[in-house]
Amino acid sequence: MKHLLNTSLGRLRIIGWLEGISLLLLVFVAVPLKYMVHQPQLSTVMGPVHGVLFLLFVFNALSVGVAQRWPFRVVTVRVLLACIIPFGTFYIDRHILSKMDADK
Repeated sequence: MKHLLNTSLGRLRIIGWLEGISLLLLVFVAVPLKYMVHQPQLSTVMGPVHGVLFLLFVFNALSVGVAQRWPFRVVTVRVLLACIIPFGTFYIDRHILSKMDADK
């Protein structure tokens, strides 16, 4: 895990996991609490946290894509689409980013 912090690609993978986990918490915990139990506190906290992590993932994906000279239409677009599709960050981490990280 510590090796992930040393590279920009590793940091992108960590942010992707955090963004995916925050979406899971938001969708499966915070929103049901808000609408079923009328407790909106967690969703008012998790919404902005997820938004910040989403933006961090997008900006870091673009930054890593430029720094590592990813083919934009092949890799960068897929990584950016993954953060729009629910739970796509987990898929993209497993099938694209982890393989690139292992190559280093």
